[in-house]
Amino acid sequence: MESPEIIVGLDIGTTKIACLVGRKNEHGKIEILGVGKSESVGVTRGVVSNIEKTVASIKAAVEEASRQSGVEINVVNVGIAGQHIKSLQHRGIRTRSTIEEEIAQNDIDALIDDMYKLVMLPGEEIIHVLPQEYIVDNEQGIKDPIGMSGIRLEANFHIITGQIAAAKNIHKCVAKAGLEVDELILEPLASSEAVLSTEEKEAGVVLVDIGGGTTDIAIFQDGIIRHTAVIPFGGNVITEDVKEGCTIIHKQAELLKVKFGSALASEAQANEIVCIPGLRGRDPKEISVRNLASIIQARMEEIVEHVYYEIKNSGYEKKLIGGIVVTGGGSQLKHITQLFEYITGMDARIGYPTEHLGKGAEGVTSPMFSTGVGLVLMGFQKYEKQARSKNAVIKTHSQKTKGSFFEKIFGKVGKSFFEEDID
Repeated sequence: MESPEIIVGLDIGTTKIACLVGRKNEHGKIEILGVGKSESVGVTRGVVSNIEKTVASIKAAVEEASRQSGVEINVVNVGIAGQHIKSLQHRGIRTRSTIEEEIAQNDIDALIDDMYKLVMLPGEEIIHVLPQEYIVDNEQGIKDPIGMSGIRLEANFHIITGQIAAAKNIHKCVAKAGLEVDELILEPLASSEAVLSTEEKEAGVVLVDIGGGTTDIAIFQDGIIRHTAVIPFGGNVITEDVKEGCTIIHKQAELLKVKFGSALASEAQANEIVCIPGLRGRDPKEISVRNLASIIQARMEEIVEHVYYEIKNSGYEKKLIGGIVVTGGGSQLKHITQLFEYITGMDARIGYPTEHLGKGAEGVTSPMFSTGVGLVLMGFQKYEKQARSKNAVIKTHSQKTKGSFFEKIFGKVGKSFFEEDID
């Protein structure tokens, strides 16, 4: 299966819907041809709550991306998130019929397909099955068993589940917008592809994607995903707090947070005041930047505490040399890395989706596009993997054919000739 020229990522978020059109250049980097962004109205905490409004937002973002790139968009890779996302560990076993044949990709695919047949709780379905390590005839810790000999093939899997209704609503919205879903991808997985390096995944790293409605977490260690979680808070809760605390309207609270907000009150100037125009001829409001930072810090601390709880809960707290990488729109808050370092005692940096991008990607270097870039990247990875496994099947088939052809023509003659030679 040839890798398609162009892949489209559709990030259906709580505050924005982003559509990215990308292609791979000759250096293996992603070139972003067009970006469409629209306000997300029908999504609450990562889950579709109003189908008609979401469809309108998707159409607006897709039309803009299509106009910019000059590409007709039909098939998209879509992200899924939300509080309903859960993960579990499971071990799968496959007994092979012969030790003569090497373990091939189809053995691994069969093992993964078996995992999708696991019985879930009512209303839940499996979104991803991620192999962690393989065991061949009790030989543990194998990362890639292809080419090995063995009868008993086992694997430890990280399985990600979600609500059927939430996934169906996403499919419904995309279909109503006149598009087709190629693959539904967990958003923290997509973001991690865009902002983490291979070295960081090897060393052990926590990806924290702070969106509008949710904060997504993915923990990697030894190059393998070990833990995923979704926390039902994000940047919108902070905006609500600012709105309540400063008694201003939502739009002003969002602007205030973006322009003057800080995650550390101690870093804000004590005497700095922001003046906000009053409603309908009322007197303007004066708000202290220090007070604003105090409101934001209180909520941000709560989010970081939740993240830290998940890190401890994963059992990998002491094995994460790469520290924490913060991405998503919420990571643009000033002094956020200092707050993460202060609460968790781990190194922190902001993750920008520039790792795999080629030229022409100036518009998507912001952390808010991490998920969108990751969806495009994962789309290309899927097609490349399919192409590799198809080539492997053709190769093994031709080898088998060669062997049987040789045996048919020369088998008996060759055998008797060598026997005579020995005599």
